[in-house]
Amino acid sequence: MRATLALIALLVSAPSVAQVQPTAAAPDAPVRGFTGGDLFGLAIAADPQISPDGRRIVYVRRSGDVMSDRMVSSLWLIDVASGRQVPFASDGSGARWSPDGTRIAYVARDGDRSQLFVRWVGSDGAGGAVTRVTALPNEPNSLAWSPDGMRLAYVANVAGEASTLGKAPPKPEGANWAPPLEVIDRVTYRNDGPGYRKPGYDHVFVVAADGGAARQLTFGRFDDGGPIDWSADGRRVVFSAIRGKDAERQVMNSDLYAVDVASAQLTQLTTRDGPDGSPIWSPDGTRLAWTGFDDTRRAYENQQLYVGGSDGAAPRSLTASLDRSIEAAQWAADGRSLYASYDDHGRRKLARIALDGRVTPITDTLAGDGLDRPYTGGEFSVARNGTVAFTGGDASVPADVWVWSGGKARRLTQLNAVMAASKALAPIRKLAVTAPDGRPVDAWLAVPPGHQPGQRLPLILEIHGGPHSAYGPSFSTDVQLYAAGGYAVLWTNPRGSTSYGAEFANLINKTYPAQDYDDLMAAVDAAIADGTADPANLFVTGGSGGGLLTAWIVGKTDRFRAAATQKPVVNWISEALTMDNTLFTSQYWFTKKPWEDPVGYWNRSPISLIGNVKTPTLVVVGSEDYRTPVSEAEQYYAALQIQGVPTALVKVPGASHGGIAARPSQAAAKASAILGWFDRYRTGQTVGVR
Repeated sequence: MRATLALIALLVSAPSVAQVQPTAAAPDAPVRGFTGGDLFGLAIAADPQISPDGRRIVYVRRSGDVMSDRMVSSLWLIDVASGRQVPFASDGSGARWSPDGTRIAYVARDGDRSQLFVRWVGSDGAGGAVTRVTALPNEPNSLAWSPDGMRLAYVANVAGEASTLGKAPPKPEGANWAPPLEVIDRVTYRNDGPGYRKPGYDHVFVVAADGGAARQLTFGRFDDGGPIDWSADGRRVVFSAIRGKDAERQVMNSDLYAVDVASAQLTQLTTRDGPDGSPIWSPDGTRLAWTGFDDTRRAYENQQLYVGGSDGAAPRSLTASLDRSIEAAQWAADGRSLYASYDDHGRRKLARIALDGRVTPITDTLAGDGLDRPYTGGEFSVARNGTVAFTGGDASVPADVWVWSGGKARRLTQLNAVMAASKALAPIRKLAVTAPDGRPVDAWLAVPPGHQPGQRLPLILEIHGGPHSAYGPSFSTDVQLYAAGGYAVLWTNPRGSTSYGAEFANLINKTYPAQDYDDLMAAVDAAIADGTADPANLFVTGGSGGGLLTAWIVGKTDRFRAAATQKPVVNWISEALTMDNTLFTSQYWFTKKPWEDPVGYWNRSPISLIGNVKTPTLVVVGSEDYRTPVSEAEQYYAALQIQGVPTALVKVPGASHGGIAARPSQAAAKASAILGWFDRYRTGQTVGVR
């Protein structure tokens, strides 16, 4: 961390001669601009679970802790009628109501491990007595109550024996030897975030809700995953897994399985080539709903909502004509429809989907629990009376808890009201963009607070990752920090983005990066034509797929004064062989394996364009990134150095691909490093918000 901060200090302290630094605020004056320190004061709502009777909501509140430099999770209870909320547990996640609404099961730390707890809920809504249900070596997840409220099912890892080859000589007593050899023989041997996989597999368990010995229901050298659900009669638990021959070599071919709780007998319910997951039985137990699709090895497929018999027989898609990907679903209490969420034009929507496929939208204001970038997201749950709890918001603040009832949505929390009132935040508006081939492209533009129309600003183009994901008009700390530094910020959903249908997403199938470059340039041109962007002060950044496109852009054009490629893919051959899911790239993004078509891989790799690059380019990566491994960033940094292109490499210590902005100090420092790099090459007066 010291090295990272030292580099940031170097970058920030080296402005160009033409720059005029803003006057620092007096120590005793309030700072109106959004700052890196403000990240510690943010709170965000997640996983809102409404009680069966619709009267109360338990949710996860994630808040910045300046002393531990982490976002810490606690559980809170809200009275829906009054909006009054009280703390429920100082630590916890995964909370789920018992069927009768008298108890809440959740996962919380107990010493150095997480365990399953059950807390009774008083009639006044306050948390009452609590009991620890499990004493597990590994964290339980995907909690599910049995219909009678007597048992809990969950998923947990079962440790296995490490593979060995040969053996070391006998070790003398008291000798200080090196650690034993590690033998890796699994296809997927590491995952971004958790890191290198330990021996063992995830399996389904059941335990009495008031404690006692847990019983393992599934076995074998397979990973069984949640979410899971109980049958209406309480006799079976359904889950999703990739099992059978060559299970480790299957990328997305999961099926649904039901396990008999009494006998542990396993029954396979689906068999198609493609992923099946998130199974939920209807309230009367006569139907099973789940999400999935037929895998045709395209880069993208919409996840559809299916309904079949209680055993999965005669499945039919309810959303084939919707042309949007279902994110989550829950049965209505009458069993005649399901509530489902999906992204549409950069917004997360919630709708009621009837068994005949009719879609009735409810709201389009769902918001997720991310902070650094403006991705779509949002979670929900439904009470028996149809009242919906969801996380919602807009570009002004992180997600809060909302409730929908009687055709109206009502906000229940204002977790960041003090921050919002004390800070001058960047206003955001939609920008009309037309691609060269005539396609409309959604884009949004943020400007520094107080910006006057007609005043040209340096522009940062921020590119999302995926590439099959979507940005939207959501709160983003990166956007706010960039705007506070005096920049206009532009983000867009070029072809390949989700939320516009399968055809739009697959315009880059087996060609990425391709015409998405043209969409991004059209967005920049629109910001210039709009009168906002200064064409002489253009900058570009993005992470993951956005990092790849950043590196691709500077290899194609010199119009940007500086760039910052974050956790990029720069060499498809090395990425395909070193990422955490090594079977994926050659099956879904290319038609052949790297050694079968090295020229095809090379031609789509940004490093193939390195000879064209003249743009000063910063390279940023987490030191424990296993999705776009550190070696990708280091290759690009080395190539830039060989070419004599101004560059620097910033590593975020201990950070994974998905967790590069997980710790507030590192999220703030990363944004500051990027701003420092851009400020070095920016011309004209620096205008910040103070």
